[in-house]
Amino acid sequence: MDVPKFNDIVQKLSVLKSCSSLVWPVVIALAAILLFVPIQLFSGKLKGQIAAESISLGKRVSSLKTNAVPRDQWQVEQQYQQAYESDANQMALLARRTTERELLSYKIFPETKDTSTFIFTEFGRQFRRKIDELITSVNGRDCPSVTELQKSVQGSLTSRSTFGRGAGTFSQKSTDIDAAIREALCRAKAESASVYVNPYNLSGYQFWEKFEYTGMAEAVGSCWYYQLAYWIIEDVFDTIRVTNSGSNSVFTSPVKRLLNVSFTQAPAAGSARGKADNRPSYVLTPYSGLVEPWTTRVCTDDMDVVHFDVTVVVSTRAVFRFMEQLCSAKQHKFRGWTGEDQEQTFKHNQITILESDIGSFDQNAKVHNLYRYGDDAVVELDLICEYILNKKGYDEIKPQSIKEEFKQPAK
Repeated sequence: MDVPKFNDIVQKLSVLKSCSSLVWPVVIALAAILLFVPIQLFSGKLKGQIAAESISLGKRVSSLKTNAVPRDQWQVEQQYQQAYESDANQMALLARRTTERELLSYKIFPETKDTSTFIFTEFGRQFRRKIDELITSVNGRDCPSVTELQKSVQGSLTSRSTFGRGAGTFSQKSTDIDAAIREALCRAKAESASVYVNPYNLSGYQFWEKFEYTGMAEAVGSCWYYQLAYWIIEDVFDTIRVTNSGSNSVFTSPVKRLLNVSFTQAPAAGSARGKADNRPSYVLTPYSGLVEPWTTRVCTDDMDVVHFDVTVVVSTRAVFRFMEQLCSAKQHKFRGWTGEDQEQTFKHNQITILESDIGSFDQNAKVHNLYRYGDDAVVELDLICEYILNKKGYDEIKPQSIKEEFKQPAK
C-alpha cells in the first residue's frame, strides 16, 4: 500500500481552500430554494386573511366612522321609548274610561248595605224616568192612542146615534168624516214628533213597572244587567238624535220610528219586545249570543261582551248613515263610582254590527196602521250588534254574584 505523500496532501488542501469561497453562497442558495415554496404559500394565505379580516374590518370601521351615532343618541331613544310607553298607557286609560259611565243608582253596586227593598224600586223608577227623558231628547212620541181616537170622533158618533140607522146616506158621510178626523189626528202626531217611540218596546221599561222583589241576589242582578241595558239604549237614542238632527217632523226625519231594543231573540219587528224580561246577558262562548259573531269576540279577562238587537223604520237614503252613526264614538259624563266626584267628559265607541237585515215595508200592515211616515221610501232595518265593555273600567263595582258567572263551566 502506497502511503500518500506529504506534498500531495498539501496540494489537495490547497484546492479545497481555493473553493471554500463558493461553499456558503451555494448553501444559502439551496436554503433560499427550500424556503421559497412555503413562504409563497404562507404569503398567499396571509394576504387572503388580511383582505378578509383586517381590510374588511377597516372598511367597516371607516363606514361606522362616517355614520357614527351621536353621543346623545341614547337620550333620543329613551325619549322615544318613553313616548311609546306613554301612548300605550294612554290607550289603556282611554279603553278603561269607555266603561266608566254614570249609574242609575249609586247605592247598589258592588254590594249594598241597605236591606230595604226600596232601593230596587227606586232603581226601577229611575230607569223608567231616564228612558222617558231619552224619548223627550229626540222629540219622540207614539201614534194616536185608542183613547185619543175615540175622543176625536166622539162628535161623529153622537151624530150617527141621533139620526139613527135609517139615515144610511148620512151614516156613510159620518164614516167618511170619522176617517178624515182619524187621518188628521195621525198626521198631526207625525208632524209634532221627530220619531215614533213607544217606551214599552224598550227592554226593561215594563219589567220595572211591574217589578216584584224575590230576593237580594236576583234584585241586584236585575239592576246590574238593566244598567248595562240603559247604557246601550242611551247610545241608540244618541244615534237617532244625531241622524235626525235638524228635523222636527217624522215626515222629514231620516229615522222614522224606533221599533224596539231587545237583548233576546224575539218575534218579528214591531211587536212589543220590551214587555218581556229580556235583560242583557254576557256572551261567554261564540254560540251563546244572538248570533255567532264574525268578530269571534267573547268575554275574556280584559273585556265583557253583550249582544243586542235594534230595529228602526228608516228612509232608504239614510240606512248606511244610521249604521255608521251607531258605530261611531259618543260622549258620556262620569262623576266617579260614588257620583260625587268632579264631572269629567269621556268618549266611548263600543258597538259593532254583527248582522243586518233590510226588510220590505208594508205600510198597510197592522203594526203600521196608525203611523204616517211621509213620502220617503222607507224600510225596516234590523241590526244585531255586539257591545264591548272594558273590565278594568268597571270591575270594581261589578257585584260578586255576577263575577261568579264567569267561573261556571260553559254550556
